[in-house]
Amino acid sequence: MAAHKIRVTVNGTLHEVEVESRLLLVHLLRDVLRLTGTHIGCDTTHCGACTVLLDGEAVKSCTVLAVQADGRQLMTVEGLEQDGRLHPIQEGFWQEHGLQCGFCTPGMLMTSYALLKRNPKPSETEIRQAISGNLCRCTGYVNIVKAVQYAAAKQQ
Repeated sequence: MAAHKIRVTVNGTLHEVEVESRLLLVHLLRDVLRLTGTHIGCDTTHCGACTVLLDGEAVKSCTVLAVQADGRQLMTVEGLEQDGRLHPIQEGFWQEHGLQCGFCTPGMLMTSYALLKRNPKPSETEIRQAISGNLCRCTGYVNIVKAVQYAAAKQQ
């Protein structure tokens, strides 16, 4: 399999790496760049645990090829914290008990972050619709919605 040299900026840092054409973005992040906050759940886009931002849009990195990120900007869950301070969405999940086992949390955080960038004052229905592609088996989603509401209010 031929290797391709790609350049991708992840959380503000430029990376130049050689990847096989079949390498998935989630594996580039976890295995090559050692950014393990992005979780692998289903490999079929059903669970959303692997959600990252690609040029500001939430994507499920288990079905994006690493070569598709060439020349683009990526943000992972590791990019939320800045200067030792939690992002309001992270703080919201903590304050409102928006997680239990934590497996879905990175994807939920990134999906919620993207929502709040698009819509700083989402309704409960809009929040539920935005996170509908992210599966959580622990929380029942109530506290996740509260966490996003917390972050929206804090960012105002």
